Amino acid sequence: MPRAILCILDSFGIGGAPDAADYGDVGADTLGHIAANYPISLPNLDALGLGAAAKLSTGSIPRGLTDQPKGGRWGVGREVSKGKDTPSGHWEIAGVPVPFDWGYFPHTEPTFPPDLIAQLVERSGIPGILGDRHASGTTIIAELGEESLRTGKPICYTSIDSVFQIAAHETHFGLDRLYTLCETAFELTAPLNIGRVIARPFVGETAETFKRTGNRRDFAIAPPEPTLLDRAKDAGRQVYAIGKISDIYAGHGVTHKMKATGNMALFDRTLEAMEMAADGAFIMTNFVDFDQDYGHRRDVPGYAQALEAFDARLPELISRLQPTDLVVLTADHGNDPTWRGSDHTREQVPIMVFSPSLAAGTLGIRHTFADIGESIAHWLGLAPGQHGKSFL
Repeated sequence: MPRAILCILDSFGIGGAPDAADYGDVGADTLGHIAANYPISLPNLDALGLGAAAKLSTGSIPRGLTDQPKGGRWGVGREVSKGKDTPSGHWEIAGVPVPFDWGYFPHTEPTFPPDLIAQLVERSGIPGILGDRHASGTTIIAELGEESLRTGKPICYTSIDSVFQIAAHETHFGLDRLYTLCETAFELTAPLNIGRVIARPFVGETAETFKRTGNRRDFAIAPPEPTLLDRAKDAGRQVYAIGKISDIYAGHGVTHKMKATGNMALFDRTLEAMEMAADGAFIMTNFVDFDQDYGHRRDVPGYAQALEAFDARLPELISRLQPTDLVVLTADHGNDPTWRGSDHTREQVPIMVFSPSLAAGTLGIRHTFADIGESIAHWLGLAPGQHGKSFL
């Protein structure tokens, strides 16, 4: 029975979204601008159609790539869900476009409703909060981390996405205490339709040594209807959720949850899942470093080098494919590291599909990410969902 491995290169956009103007992102191009500013080498992704997909998306081939794929099928994914955040992209990839508007916090200081913070403080017994504004996580931890250690106040911040983020020290504040605080915040923000509350633990003792850890946890609103993960699980299949996948889907449809810190560790877990997975299994991994470590931090060299490291390991994955296995490489949104601000960018994404038993070809422009989920469902022999159409 066929298996499927879906790799989400978090934030790896290829420009060209037709509605980019609605988000202030006309001209954003994560891959194109990285390649223009760094001599990138991605031979394995290029062979699977990355350069060709970028050309289809924007009309130009990024420097260092070609439009001559050597195998597999390639195309462009276009999102129909509103917003440009993680749940929207991931849910749509899994066959469920977001049919509603998320709630967002205003660009004011303070940004959070006073009654929300008052309830959070009262219910949690904390002495107050720090931050209360839009910010980059690493920046605000460096700025307020020492005060957080001194006062016992957690750092609360948001972004252009539908999130409420809480950073606190793993040992001085306590990891379990941070998770409990986030659970309370999730209850309080749910009426505002905020998509996620994210626990952002960090370690270190000074601004120069603070570092976020891999114990991040996302408390997320559940998808509004069954996703590909639910359909696979209900059909008796194994569903391996690697990285933050389980959190994004609020644990729904997951049979095996595997955590790791860093893209290379996530790649290792993916290979481990392939060794364990039975016939008919579905493996889904989110490679978060591209987004949280390099896109949001506007680190072009770091993003480029992370892509090269991922590219170098692709032959390992491909060499372990069984004859009827399918691997899909795609992304959930963009995060152009040359763009203004520190937020996601509304872009189209590459779709690269490979199987030893699949003929090469083009997928064209897919007008919803849901086509990805429906194609995987078709490959796995699952019943079709309500959204999207298989390209296989």
